[in-house]
Amino acid sequence: MNAYADRRAVIVGGTTGIGLATAGALVAGGARVLVTGRNERNLAAAQRRLGSGALVVAADASSLDAIDELAQRVEAQLGEVDLVFLNAAVASLEPVAEVSERSFDHIFDVNAKGSFFAAQRLAPRVREGGSIVFTTVTNGTATPGMGVYMASKAAVRALAQVLAAELLPRRIRVNTVAPGFIDTPTLGVAGMTEQERGAFREVGDEATPMGRHGTAEEVARAVLFLAFDATYTTGAELAVDGGLAQVDDPA
Repeated sequence: MNAYADRRAVIVGGTTGIGLATAGALVAGGARVLVTGRNERNLAAAQRRLGSGALVVAADASSLDAIDELAQRVEAQLGEVDLVFLNAAVASLEPVAEVSERSFDHIFDVNAKGSFFAAQRLAPRVREGGSIVFTTVTNGTATPGMGVYMASKAAVRALAQVLAAELLPRRIRVNTVAPGFIDTPTLGVAGMTEQERGAFREVGDEATPMGRHGTAEEVARAVLFLAFDATYTTGAELAVDGGLAQVDDPA
């Protein structure tokens, strides 16, 4: 199938998890994709998986210089694009009482500031009628230790709504996908031990009405729906969370 033949996309944060699953679906459908990441091992693995249909480049989502270089590279190698998917994020499990200024700044630099300036720099490269999708987080049950992460994603949600209004004259749709507990290599939180990861997984399964974690591919399908099929939708958020924010678990 060539569902995305002649499409061009940029995925900021596309070498693992949801970003990589989205890139894989696009490449499989005939699209030309540029994905970014930071970890050298993940960059190499993503290039092997995606093959010649993808450009995999190193870029620091928190660096304005790197974002400027990325925008220049997109213009030079892809020209106008149909989709910008802003997915790069970091998280750490820290109770509010233990959060340091350094930790706070790091999370906001990547998740909020990085998303803001990547959107600012890349929006001019989106063709008229194209799409921008941000990754936020479900508005489901609050998870202890995720205060800074949740706050940074609330900022991204607000940015997306404003950007949706500002890009109406160019018919560019701006939406967000809001995952719940998703089965990715880090479960969305870097630096956890295997024991911590197991406990975090149990919390997610118990809290989610559908009783399981989602897959990266399930979120990717939602991203691509917003990007290409939801042609009368802008400024919206699509929850992919197993009912976490919408359904009362009868159990």
